[in-house]
Amino acid sequence: MITVRNLTRKYGAFTAVNSVSFEIPKGQIVGLLGHNGAGKTTTLKMLTGYLEPSSGEVIIDGIDIAADPLAIQKKIGYLSEQSPLYPEMTVWQYLYYVAEMRGIEPEEIPGAVRDAILATDLVPKAQECITTLSRGYQQRVGVAQAIIHKPEILVLDEPTNGLDPTQIVAMRQLILNLAKRATVILSTHILQEVAAICDRVIIILNGRKAVDGSLAELQKDNSIGLALREGQEQVRSLLAGVQGVKTVETLSSQAGISNYSVKIDGNFESIAPAIAKKIVGQGWDLYRLHAESRDLETIFNEINRGVKGVNHV
Repeated sequence: MITVRNLTRKYGAFTAVNSVSFEIPKGQIVGLLGHNGAGKTTTLKMLTGYLEPSSGEVIIDGIDIAADPLAIQKKIGYLSEQSPLYPEMTVWQYLYYVAEMRGIEPEEIPGAVRDAILATDLVPKAQECITTLSRGYQQRVGVAQAIIHKPEILVLDEPTNGLDPTQIVAMRQLILNLAKRATVILSTHILQEVAAICDRVIIILNGRKAVDGSLAELQKDNSIGLALREGQEQVRSLLAGVQGVKTVETLSSQAGISNYSVKIDGNFESIAPAIAKKIVGQGWDLYRLHAESRDLETIFNEINRGVKGVNHV
């Protein structure tokens, strides 16, 4: 549905986005993750046609955005980092105005406004001035204007920025509900947002795409966790004969049981049974065996440190 090829944006001698490429199929929720200033917002502005790239191309549903930006923007709902609200208007007035600007047929505007208000749970605030609303409700109004024309693609730039914990949870659920009928691209520097919402993550580092993959793929650690009573040297000696086992490291010990991390070269499904067979055959008690995984914070820190083994793309 979305194809981005070698997208680049320069400001004089400074390159904000450097040859970024990716494809997003219909119905996916993609998290664009990176530090503040990494190039996320610039990428989204080019993706939505609000900023012209220095080079590269964006193609959506077979249409090049450079050739027909208005056709593309009809397909996209966009919540910018600074939501474009008019505080003196009521929620209803503002959304009616946005619907007119979006070119919705006059007879369809009341229904479109109603649907957007219902989808974003703004019914209790529909007749209130935007300036009187909390930050959380103002963000909901921003989302409502983005979906009022029922777009195929929803682009959200830092949608939970400035929200309190309760409002963040509500916004996450709102995004998940909207994703049932739209492809969603979510930009954030908050790791928990991606982990809670997204199917896939693209990490931007200094204007370049550093990592692109599903959360499940990225969080695989190629390690197996074990819990045994035996000491490290015994475990290391026993598992040395198992094909695919690289190293054995002690993580912790408590009440006579030690937790080990076994680095493997291969997949869990083929190596774990061989490890279990060795341990049981030795007559040892096996308290736990599981595939280990990394959280997004670990992955993100590894990328920033340039750790070997992290799959940069």
